[in-house]
Amino acid sequence: MSNIAGKGYAMNVVTPMPPRLTWVNRFLFFFARLMPSNLKGLLGLSLIHFARWVIIRRDQWPDLGQGAQQLKNDYMLFCSNFNGTWDQYIDAFSDGIPNGLDLFWYSSKKYPHSIPITPFKDYIVHNQIYTDYYYNAVPGSAQRDIKCALKVRRAIKALAKQHAKLSPEAFAAEYHRILVTVQNALGSPGYAPIASNDTETAAIHRQPYIEQLWGRGEPSRQHRRVEQQPHAIIQDA
Repeated sequence: MSNIAGKGYAMNVVTPMPPRLTWVNRFLFFFARLMPSNLKGLLGLSLIHFARWVIIRRDQWPDLGQGAQQLKNDYMLFCSNFNGTWDQYIDAFSDGIPNGLDLFWYSSKKYPHSIPITPFKDYIVHNQIYTDYYYNAVPGSAQRDIKCALKVRRAIKALAKQHAKLSPEAFAAEYHRILVTVQNALGSPGYAPIASNDTETAAIHRQPYIEQLWGRGEPSRQHRRVEQQPHAIIQDA
């Protein structure tokens, strides 16, 4: 599936809105920007990398050679990148900001509300557009993994500044102090589950580039599994 890259999933949902109601959502988005505290449930979902709602008016669609579009509706475009599975994301979204979702899709046609969850999932499935190409710069790392890596990086840079100033004993004490502050950020990010053959094939094709940058080292778990079962991809296709 092309909208999956490692631990990341790219979602695009396009829903029609009657033009007479578009102003309602514009007002709601304006209010949300003025009062970001109302989005605490959304901002607290650490699995989300990015989420954005965009209103596209019926006369704003680009002409890429297909001719001017004659549309009856305006449209809401929802784009998001997140960690985990599709079901986990929709469940967390519905549980975290049910009222917010109902406001964001207030003007969309046939929107069933975010609760109960089953009609909401059916609505997303019906209006989701799958991604033709999805690039993820850090496919093996989730949002928390990246934040942990940045925390360790800052700690190392701070420690490096102290190296020339401290005695060996004092530096050792400072090293252990900083180590304690970042110990929860030193775990391995682990491997993303194989969501599709496309995901695993992309990892295999990426490996020569990784080896060129960092050296060969120990083969990844994905490569070991493929080397042991060279026909796995064909059998699963």
